[in-house]
Amino acid sequence: MTMLKPYQPYLHSLLRAVAGLVLFSYGTQKILGFPASGAMPPAGSLSWIAGVLELTLGFLVLIGLWTRLSAFVLSGLMAFAYFLAHAPQGFYPAQNGGVAAILFCFVFLYLAAAGAGPVALDAKRA
Repeated sequence: MTMLKPYQPYLHSLLRAVAGLVLFSYGTQKILGFPASGAMPPAGSLSWIAGVLELTLGFLVLIGLWTRLSAFVLSGLMAFAYFLAHAPQGFYPAQNGGVAAILFCFVFLYLAAAGAGPVALDAKRA
């Protein structure tokens, strides 16, 4: 759709911000207990370490600061999460609960290559 082409850079920034916000919310749930969940992972566990990365790097992606590095690490984290937690439960992502991990992995890989977009702190620093 050529009518959306002028908005592409801003939609890129919106994708980055929304992906960062959603992952950040997973981190707040694991580390800060908000929104309330049934169980918080024990400090130092793999799930807790993932939560710390989701919280800190998710926030950096949300605001668009050090986006390429943060997104690259998060892409690896999501690949690791998929193969460690989801793939052993079955082959198909729709059945093993790994759809979000796969999507996050590739969205963050894209952001690692493409950067933050024009509406970001990285753009202001450049």
